[in-house]
Parts: sequence; structure tokens; C-alpha cells
Amino acid sequence: MLGGNEETVKAVKSSLNKVIESVALIENELVFEFEDGTKLKLWDDGQCCCESRYMDTDDDLTEYAGSRLLDFELKSADCVDSEYEVHEVQFLDVKTDKGVFTMSNHNEHNGYYGGFWIVAAN
Repeated sequence: MLGGNEETVKAVKSSLNKVIESVALIENELVFEFEDGTKLKLWDDGQCCCESRYMDTDDDLTEYAGSRLLDFELKSADCVDSEYEVHEVQFLDVKTDKGVFTMSNHNEHNGYYGGFWIVAAN
């Protein structure tokens, strides 16, 4: 389940089954450009004081050009706590007809804040 509001739902639904021209991670945003000229971006919009949020991936996103976007799935991961810091991770699986690639969303904070709020827009 993605966060946000009606805009997030509309953006995601309007992008499903489109052919991806390119997909890239640009300044902590996952940005899709589709063959029909439309775009979709996803990012963690839950920033609070004293947090460090970022997104990354080990997958080669260029391999997914020409594929059809099918679905998204969020998966939680175990939290890593130290004496002064909490490091949360949430995975975003992006399903295409060429396979799945995984983005990892990170939130490092002091333990008072936390969580994720992945939203989407066209």
C-alpha cells in the first residue's frame, strides 16, 4: 500500500500497463518516462525533523526500458537499532513484464520519528 492521497492512487493507476521508455533514480525519486510521453515519480514524502531519508537500488534500471509496468508492492524489513540511531528499511518491488526490480527506502533517525510515506505523482 502506497501512502499519499487520491493523487497517488490516480497517478499509479494511470501508469499501469504502460511501456517504460526509461526509469531512473534521480535525487531520491524513482522516475518513469513512458513511451506515450507521460511520466510517473515515486518518493518518500514523510520527512520529519532529525531524519535522513534516501532511496537506492542494486538493480540496473536500464534493463527495464521497453518493459510494461504491471504493479508495485511495499515490503517491510527488520529495523536496525543502535544506541543512538534507528535505521529502518522498506522495499518497493516494481513488477514489470521483464521481471521485478527492488528499490530500498531508508530512514535513519533518533528513534523518536520513523516510518515511511511513499507517494506518487505524474
